[in-house]
Amino acid sequence: MELRHLRYFLMVAEERQMTRAAARLQMQQPPLSQQIQELEQELGFRLFRRLPRGVELTPAGAAFEEHARAIFATLSRGVENGQRVAAGVVGNVRVALTSSAAFHPTASAVVRMFRQQFPDVAVELQEISATDTVDALLDGSIDAAMLYGKAPLNTSPNLPSNGSDAHWPLVLQTDLLHDETMVLALPIGHRLLDDNDAIALASLANESFIFVQRQGGHHFYQAFIRNCERLGFMPQVAVEVPRIITAINLVATGAGLTVVPASMQGYLPGSVAYRRMVDDREITAALHLLTHRTAENPAARSFGDTVRNFVAGKL
Repeated sequence: MELRHLRYFLMVAEERQMTRAAARLQMQQPPLSQQIQELEQELGFRLFRRLPRGVELTPAGAAFEEHARAIFATLSRGVENGQRVAAGVVGNVRVALTSSAAFHPTASAVVRMFRQQFPDVAVELQEISATDTVDALLDGSIDAAMLYGKAPLNTSPNLPSNGSDAHWPLVLQTDLLHDETMVLALPIGHRLLDDNDAIALASLANESFIFVQRQGGHHFYQAFIRNCERLGFMPQVAVEVPRIITAINLVATGAGLTVVPASMQGYLPGSVAYRRMVDDREITAALHLLTHRTAENPAARSFGDTVRNFVAGKL
């Protein structure tokens, strides 16, 4: 049985007349009658009772009509749902945030806006390290990521080349979301505070620092380290940790200092103080959106477009 046979049957059932049904189907009446007869033979029961001036459904035909219409209704819903999935307005998108990126207001704002614009797309958020984020994008276990870092040469037309050694794979598209000032995190009561609004970078030569492990977070500190070296010293690293949240927690215990994006300076306000660093060169970290250039998930493409339009001021 083919769908066209069901379509022929439903048209005859609606018109109650072979000639009119054939005209609507844009075919001749004899082939239509033959198709209906073949369908009846296949089903094993009569669909229509022939009348002098038309046809009427048999009881079995009336029962069959109900199910035939349900088949077409289901098919129509399937086509509509498929079109919505293909358009990226239905589905799911998996978004990864590093612990630092999760604090930036842009991250929460764009996710909230996307959910408002695409209510039928489920957004799954997860927090993973920068290194694991790149691997997850490459193996397809996530669809997009927001993290701090610098892109390699010619990764995205939206980004200038910067000579970074981050070396994100070229198959990943990187879009700059925000270039954020870095601030110094110190334990409450540290000798350098003294109610100062800012701390001279040169005064940090003898301080111990807590950094995120180089593999996952060295891009955080590149500008900071370069500026320290320019002043004649290398920051003393007391310990490296997997995540920046851990670094701030250790700062609260007095284990050392760290450097974080300004958006994180609301974390542990009773135990950690945050200060600007005074230097003749600005120390920043770049927040990026990473997506896969060849992603097949339409909802992921919708998410990427929404983030880019939001940052560009188009939303």
